[in-house]
Amino acid sequence: MNVTVGRVRDIDCRVSAPPSKSYSHRALIIAAIADGTSVIERILDAGDIRVTYAVLSRLGISTEREEDRVIVEGCGGMLPAAGPVSVGCGESGTTLRLCAGIAALGTAPVLLDGSTRMRERPVGPLGDALATLGAGIRYTGTPGYPPVEVTGPLSGGTACMDGRISSQFVSSVLIASPCARSAVSLQLSGDPVSHPYIDITTAVMEKFGVRVARRGYRSFSVSPGRYAARRYVIEGDWSSASYFFGIAAASGGRMTVDLLNPASPQGDRMFIDALSRMGCRVSLKGDSVTVERTGPLRGIEIDMSSSPDTVQTLAAVAAYAESPTRISGIGHLRYKESDRIAATATMLRACGAEVETGADFLTIHPRPLHGAVVDPGQDHRTAMAGAILGYGTGDVTIRDAECTDKSFPGFWESLREAGL
Repeated sequence: MNVTVGRVRDIDCRVSAPPSKSYSHRALIIAAIADGTSVIERILDAGDIRVTYAVLSRLGISTEREEDRVIVEGCGGMLPAAGPVSVGCGESGTTLRLCAGIAALGTAPVLLDGSTRMRERPVGPLGDALATLGAGIRYTGTPGYPPVEVTGPLSGGTACMDGRISSQFVSSVLIASPCARSAVSLQLSGDPVSHPYIDITTAVMEKFGVRVARRGYRSFSVSPGRYAARRYVIEGDWSSASYFFGIAAASGGRMTVDLLNPASPQGDRMFIDALSRMGCRVSLKGDSVTVERTGPLRGIEIDMSSSPDTVQTLAAVAAYAESPTRISGIGHLRYKESDRIAATATMLRACGAEVETGADFLTIHPRPLHGAVVDPGQDHRTAMAGAILGYGTGDVTIRDAECTDKSFPGFWESLREAGL
């Protein structure tokens, strides 16, 4: 479907944040390899999470969904699948990468594949680390890229990894580590990108009874053990909330988002700090966050290496500032569902902004904006950032707008219910 978004001004809206996609993935996968039966409440029902359900089912894990919760029968650290398994992960890079780690907890080969775009997204550093820890790794196409076949068992030991491409490689190894036959030590070279997602991973692991010994983001150690089943409630998603805040910043007025954890380790929580620097007023009360803009926006310089999922959101807001905005530390966005640096530049230019791009930066020079047709290339975050441009400028049409189902299936409905 195509959605055309019209200009709005001086909004006063209130919405609820959907459950966190990052927490939903991790809690679901960890519960799958825990001892006993876990209940995960307020779990996100979105395309990527449904892919993870399907993959876990192929691996022999039983899940039962009841409205906004799921009951997971854990396998106790040993995958029950008794023969070769082939699983399709579609466009969900998180599913493929996190499940590659637990695929090493069985003795039968597990072949993980995905879409055409997925086959262009590297997994080599993860495969190398799992191989060092005892898993069998075989690429059936281009070396270092899906399809990748993983065979257990995971023995343990010490692995080194470059964390500068994806934090999901780190999370995958850490999640599987307690179920290895001996202790696992993971050493990272270079400063890892998106390191708050590593914090999310270790936080969920600890909630399920496994402690990770670490020295910052360079060294991690996990002793053999078992995850303990539990009841777990998913917190709100700061990445998804950013689009609502971005609409207030671009259009003027006030937006309140409920069901957010103000102390969350989610890196995209820093988005409200960026808006504050640009001239918005931010207030927090309980689990509610309000962003209000009544005056002009100013451009900023910001490193967003730790909050990659809100880069497109901030870039859309930056188009309405009175001075340029430079966003750096984002080279890893080229390996996402699309090349998000190129996609963001294309979208902004279509609406009249001037954009400079480099290997790891975007600079947005505000110019008079106008309506346009945005083709997100099936990238959910490009589509939702396009909505911000529509509400700020008017007459912006987002093609294939249903691609938001990947992370936020109720996005367009939430906007309608808010009166936008």
